[in-house]
Formats: sequence, C-alpha cells, structure tokens
Amino acid sequence: MSRPLGPRGIVLFAFGVAIGLYFAWLLQDVLVVIYVSALFAVVLMPVVRGIMRLHIGRWHPGRGMAVLLLLVMTVGSLTVFFMFALAPAFRDLREFVKELPTKGPQFFGRLREVPLLRDLDLGALQQKIQDFVGNYASYAVKFASDWAATLVRVIAGFVLTVYFIVEGDEAYAWFLSLFPVERRLRLDQTLARASVRMGRWLLGQGTLMLILGVSSTIVFALLRVRYAYALGVIMGLFNIVPVAGAMVSMSLVVLVAALDSWTRVLGVGIFFVIYLQVENSWLVPRIMRTQVDLAGLTILIALLIGSSLAGIIGAMVAVPTAVLVAVVLNEYAVHDEAIIEEPHPVNTSRAITMP
Repeated sequence: MSRPLGPRGIVLFAFGVAIGLYFAWLLQDVLVVIYVSALFAVVLMPVVRGIMRLHIGRWHPGRGMAVLLLLVMTVGSLTVFFMFALAPAFRDLREFVKELPTKGPQFFGRLREVPLLRDLDLGALQQKIQDFVGNYASYAVKFASDWAATLVRVIAGFVLTVYFIVEGDEAYAWFLSLFPVERRLRLDQTLARASVRMGRWLLGQGTLMLILGVSSTIVFALLRVRYAYALGVIMGLFNIVPVAGAMVSMSLVVLVAALDSWTRVLGVGIFFVIYLQVENSWLVPRIMRTQVDLAGLTILIALLIGSSLAGIIGAMVAVPTAVLVAVVLNEYAVHDEAIIEEPHPVNTSRAITMP
C-alpha cells in the first residue's frame, strides 16, 4: 500500500503535472498524430485478424503479411479508382477552367433564373471567380504549401499506424507497466472491452458507407449526373466522417449537377433529404447504436468536439474515442468495485488491439 504524499511531494507532483501539460501543449500536433495512429491501429486490427485467418493450403499469412496485403488491396483499389473514375473528371475540370471566362456568364445566368437568387448581387461573385482564375498560379502555390505540412502528417500517421499494428504487443506491454501490478488486470479487461466495441464501430460505419455509396450511385446514374459512379464512390468514402462527410460530398454533387440543369440539382437534393431522414431515423439506430452502444446525442457531441479540436481527422476518430471514454468512465466512475472476470495473471504480451 502506497504512502500518502506529504506537502513537498504534493508540490513536486503539481509542478510535474504542470510541466507535463506544458510540453503536451507544445507537442499537441505530434501527440494528435500518435493518438490517431494508435486508434486507427485498434480499429483496423479486426480486419487484419480476418486476413490472418485466411488459409491457402497449409499457408496462412502472419500479422506482417496481413498488413502488407491490406495495404496492397487499399492502394490498388484507390489507384484503379483514380485512373478510371476520376481521370475524366480532372480532364473536364481543366477544360472548364479554361472556358470559364465564356461559360461563366451562362452559369450565372442560370443562377438568376432561381427565384431566391434573383435579387442577389451575383456580379461581384462572378468578378471574384474571374480574379481567382486569373491568379490561379499564385493560389495554387499557396494551396500546395498549406497542404505540404498536412501531407507530411498524414504520411507519418500512416507509418505509425502500420508500426502500431505490427508491434502493438510491445507498446501495450510497456503501457501496462506504467500502472501498479494490482491494477493492471482491471485496466487490461477494460481496454479489451473498449477494443471490441471500437472494432464494431468500423463494421457499422463501413455498412453505412456501403449503403450510401450504392444508393447514391444508382440515383445519380438514373438522373444522368456527370461522373455518377465516381461521385457515388466519393459519397461512400466521405461518409467515414458521419454527417459532415456526406454533406461535403453532397455539395460537390450539387455543384456538378448544376453544370447541366436545375432539374438534376432538385433530384439530387430530394435524394439527399430522403436519405438523411432514413439514415438518422432507421439506419443509425439499427446499425451504429447496436454496434457501439452510444446514444445519437453522444455521437453528435463527440463529432462537434472532435472536429473543433482536430478538424476532419478529429471528426473521423470522434466516435471510437467516445466509445473508449464511455467504457473507461463506466468502469472507473460508475462502478465502485472492479469487475474481474477471471483471476488469471495479466498477459503483458497482448497487444492493445487484442479483444
């Protein structure tokens, strides 16, 4: 049993906490990358285990080979998508930018046909767009410089995620060693329950992404929207960020549909409104809440906090983070006594991603 801290110990402990918080604030960008990478490793481990269970004769992939196969499948799918689906869109975008000085007045003429936009001063907006096109090179340089640091963080997070998946055993054992021996078993079981629910979040979110991607592709094809298949895939992929991802991708779809006719814009808008109602009232309660056991209000608050703290990445990891916090609070704040399933010794070689 540890002795209570004296006055000097309390002062030193307070100074240590203050110094730790100060360095955490200075290194917040690095700590966010590390945390997000570890969280993605936890979420992706069920997929890696599924690949490890594959058998070809007597051979089955180990963890490293499973990670490599997952990377190859992901990179291959994205490469095929960019080559065959987005290449025509980028080619048309370049042509559109070149023809914008002549097609711009036609586009704004269509906007003036909308009753709600007749009284707006669209001339100033048109002039700003033309100025943007005229200074495209300078804007492109600034855009590239702003995204360079983001790209470095993404690459670093990608590499860290791979390392956390492959060498998670050592990282988890070191993490448990920071706590007293008599508390490790309870913490180990708590994090195991959180890991299972976080893995279920990926399954539920993947189901929502698939439903939105397939349904939007069918609707866009029926409405004859340009790049219907590419936009459908983008809708599904962006839905990994709940609510916000679908709204951002839908804005892109509306912009593409507005290039052709307002009838397509109306059809796309009606589809999106109907889908939001179906998702929020029927899909999410039956898919997401049953998987992660979180109320809809909790998910919304988590998304708001995550996006305000770390932008898009924060919104992506908001729900699994809320699951982790909920499990830990339920164990240590709600229950007065530890819930020990079996009095077995702690397996310090178990990875943080193990259920």
